Amino acid sequence: MQDLHGFLRHPREEAAKEHPKVRIRHWGEYVDVMPENQAARQANRCMDCGTPYCHHYCPVHNIIPEWNTLVESRDWRHAYDQLDTTNSFPEITGRLCPAPCENACTLSLAQFPVTIKNIELAVAERAWSSGWVQPQPSVYKRDQRVSVIGSGPAGLACAQQLARAGYKVTVFEKADRIGGLLRYGIPDFRLDKRIVDRRLQQLEAEGVSFRTGVHVGVSMAVPELQQSSDAMVLACGSAQPREVVVPGRELRGIHYALDFLSQQNRRVAGDEIAPASEIDARDKSVVVIGGGDTGSDCLGTAIRQGAKVVTQVQYHDRPSKDADVLEHWPKPVPQAGETDTEVEGAERIWGWDACSFEGSDGGINRVSMQRLLWIQQADGSWSKQPLPNQQQQMSAGLVLLALGYAHPVHAGLLEYLRVAFDHRGNVAANEQDYQTSVKGVFACGDVRRGQSLVVWAIREGRQCARAVDVWLSGSSDLPGI
Repeated sequence: MQDLHGFLRHPREEAAKEHPKVRIRHWGEYVDVMPENQAARQANRCMDCGTPYCHHYCPVHNIIPEWNTLVESRDWRHAYDQLDTTNSFPEITGRLCPAPCENACTLSLAQFPVTIKNIELAVAERAWSSGWVQPQPSVYKRDQRVSVIGSGPAGLACAQQLARAGYKVTVFEKADRIGGLLRYGIPDFRLDKRIVDRRLQQLEAEGVSFRTGVHVGVSMAVPELQQSSDAMVLACGSAQPREVVVPGRELRGIHYALDFLSQQNRRVAGDEIAPASEIDARDKSVVVIGGGDTGSDCLGTAIRQGAKVVTQVQYHDRPSKDADVLEHWPKPVPQAGETDTEVEGAERIWGWDACSFEGSDGGINRVSMQRLLWIQQADGSWSKQPLPNQQQQMSAGLVLLALGYAHPVHAGLLEYLRVAFDHRGNVAANEQDYQTSVKGVFACGDVRRGQSLVVWAIREGRQCARAVDVWLSGSSDLPGI
């Protein structure tokens, strides 16, 4: 770094956000791209650590100190070139990643970490606006065909790398548009779909073919695809939702989070939604059961739809506001802080579990909840116990289940292939060769590791591409990550 004391002179600043009262009236992104001077100041806070834990804890191993130095000196082109060596889609992780790199920043031990995520997005968007992001088609063409099933971040990253190695790559997507959860699981206020579309144009220019509306194992016979492929990559995600098994689950007005989110994304894209299947929060009391990003996305979506009241129910206790960083670093510190959705008007209650749904005329109107006591066991694990005589009821015209996903859907493709599963129900494949129990069939992303982050999916897609290349040709020049 040019200024070794920048972290002492500059406080942490984050990218500006649109005022809550304004942003809840539209579906566009509300977080700004950090301006050049601000990004340079924040990059100047990097301490140039001897052991950069940020690099280690980034799943794709972004070389963060190096591109911080380049941003500080306003060498944006080389900063992007550095970022492009490790991350296939930095404009997406710069928007969606929870930034484990920032949790691991050495500066977080005494102050607040470098705004790595904001800087990454600034570099990526500068590259797009400057025309530096160009197709990189392979000059060497191979005859082998690789079929990638699923067009989420893992499938897209894998397909791009294999196309750059010269393979004939086709991505199969069961939905009507490419993108997987990026398209239908992430609200537009967090990821404008034009960001996805421009990257897809690059992949097509590099030779990747896309086929939508093809549900392999349902609308397309698996043997047909196997016969036309030299290798298959399963990147179909983890889509079997966790269920709430309590009385009243059958009532109308109780929906899985993804059904709610994907329908709204279709509205924003201009699709017509049949009235009979419409899920609308307008003027309703909405209860979101479950935390995490999906739960927050449901909150933000319900608020923008015009919900009367929006409440998130989380069954674990509220984290402390004063957690000791040293007890957790370089991993995330469990600290309670005001979220974007709370600023927008959502409420959160902690330490309660839904024990029944109640209604009238077949529709939901109340959620009964039980207060929980969490007890840490001798081995460090936690168990929950219901507290006697501590129940409450909450009005609800719409309940959204955001409890995550147990494992990939087994029926259809996976059932036909007879791939082996691990103890959690995910497709069994290791991180060395990504091969399943079926010869020539590979797996990466959530279908292999379980529900996880976009950045982990990108990492696995890139590594899987290298493994496929080695299996087909005996060696590979593709990067390991």
